[in-house]
Order: sequence, then C-alpha cells, then structure tokens
Amino acid sequence: MKYGYQLPLYRQEQMFAAQGITLDRQTLASWMGRVAWWLKPLHALLRRAVMSYPRLFADETPLPVLDPGRGRTKVCQFWTIATDDRPWGGPAPPAVVYVFAEDRKAIRARQLFEDYDGILQVDGYAAYKGLIKNGGRLVQRVFCFAHARRKFWDVHVATKSPIAAEALQRIAMFYAIEDRIRGLPATQRAAARQSDTRPLIEDFKPWLEARLLEVSKKSGLGKAVRYTLNHWEGLTRFIDDGRIEIDNNTVERSIKPIGLGKKNYLFAGSEGGAETWATLASLINSAKLHDIDPRHYLTDVLERIVSGRIKINQLNTLLPWNWKAERDGSEAKLAA
Repeated sequence: MKYGYQLPLYRQEQMFAAQGITLDRQTLASWMGRVAWWLKPLHALLRRAVMSYPRLFADETPLPVLDPGRGRTKVCQFWTIATDDRPWGGPAPPAVVYVFAEDRKAIRARQLFEDYDGILQVDGYAAYKGLIKNGGRLVQRVFCFAHARRKFWDVHVATKSPIAAEALQRIAMFYAIEDRIRGLPATQRAAARQSDTRPLIEDFKPWLEARLLEVSKKSGLGKAVRYTLNHWEGLTRFIDDGRIEIDNNTVERSIKPIGLGKKNYLFAGSEGGAETWATLASLINSAKLHDIDPRHYLTDVLERIVSGRIKINQLNTLLPWNWKAERDGSEAKLAA
C-alpha cells in the first residue's frame, strides 16, 4: 500500500488501530526494510534485465532524504530506467527500475549506463552527454519532443504568443501521425513517418530558424526555439527508426508514482529507507505494468524466496512477466 498506492505508514497505523490492531509505525518501517532485504537480489536481476534491452528510457527526479546529523532533509535522486516495446510490438516486456543515488551528477549517469550499448531516450540534461563508450563511440541518444513542446506551451499560456501557438499546432501534427501508427510493426511505423512526418519536420526546422531571427534570444520563446534547434538531431531520430518513440513519456509515467509518494510522505527517513523505496517500487510498478495485482505477486514471490523453494539461479522465474506467464500457464492447465 505504501509503495504501490502511496499510502503513508502513519495512515496505515491509524487504519490498523481502527480495527483494534496496535502496530507501531517503526514496526511497519522495519518490516518494509526486511521485505526489501529479501527482494534485493530480485531488484538487481530486474535492473540487469532492463539494461539488457536495446532501447531504454531514462529520467531522474529529486528525492528528499532525512539527514539525522543536520536535523533536516538533503536532496538525493531517484534515477528511473524504463522499457516498453508495446507501441511497436517488440520483444521487451514493459518494466521500470528505480535506482537511488546521492545526487544527479554526471558521474551517476556514467555509473548507470557505462556498460550500456543501445538507444537511450532522455531529456536534454547535460549529464547524458558524457556517456562515451570505449573507442569514443557515443550511446545513441534520443531526445523528447514532449519536452520541446512543453517549453512552447509555457510561453503560450503566459503570453498567448502566436508563434508559440503555431509551434504547438505543428508539433500536434506529428503527434496525430503517432496516434495513427501506434501498435503497428516498426517497419510500418518507419514507413509512415518517412512519408507523412518527414515533410512536416523538414518544414518545421527552417520555420524555427526564421522565428529565431524575430524574437529575443533571452525571452522564453527564444529559449524554446533554441532548445528545439540545439537538440534537433536527437529529437528527429524517431523518423528513421520505428522502434523509437517521439517522446520520453514512457519513463515520465513511471516517475509519477514517485512524485505522488513524495507528496504524501514528504521524504525518505534515511538512505536505507530510500533503497527500500527503490527496491519495492521497482517490483510493484513493474508488476502493475503487466496488470498483476502487486499484493498477490509479492506474497507469492516472498513465500518462494523465504522458504528456499526458489534458488538464486532460479530468480529469473520471479520477474513479473515470467511470473505472469507461469501463472497463466498453470491456470490454463487447470481449466483444461
């Protein structure tokens, strides 16, 4: 309930008390830590599985963590890595993994992705520029049109700028094509983008360059135009590859539960508590991506791990998509 539905432990303590059950909040917190300890190897396996896929989404979000020595919180980070091939029928199962880090420095991005060799879709954060492979080859970075659009949207809301309004209309045309081709195989998506999206994109760039000469570079509109042009190659890479999405919304949707959690319980009580949060939220939210009841899933997984029925070399069977396939197969046999 805490990490899947953002219900703070103090509220759960009150709910139990209303049923005549006395459970101290510290006891509940200790239970969370103990559960995460048992699930830590599965979380590590989930992370390796996600990192093995050739196309990933990544983002990071601030995480307040209580600093007992100072009596206040310090700002740490949750780095979020997601995969989802459903928009083009690819093989990668939807999944998300959260990794706790002390900060969002460039070294954290290098530590997370130093062994990764594939397509990484991110926002324009400079830390991702340092992802250089041996031999000086860059991880293929793809940027997010939703971020570019958001900058024009903010200007439009604040100033009613006709230039911002037209930029939004042009970007909406890209998204209309994406809505039409969602779910098609990658080859068909790429073909539709070549025939329908490319002409729109090729017209959009000179339009932006012309507008840049008309507006102040320091204005919000000037910054929105320059951001789009400065990230042009990564923003338009989706046209040539049907596996790539137009935006990074896959991972932004995965960050939303963390944002709701921060709103409801404000901060992690310690770095250990943040690690617990990352472990449980990763497994719970990955299970939800497969329409699995997280309570049912975790109950079964913990029973198998704690009892010793599942050995360390069999943990792969407990990843959400494998667990669901096993359950569905068993249910089919019973029905037969």
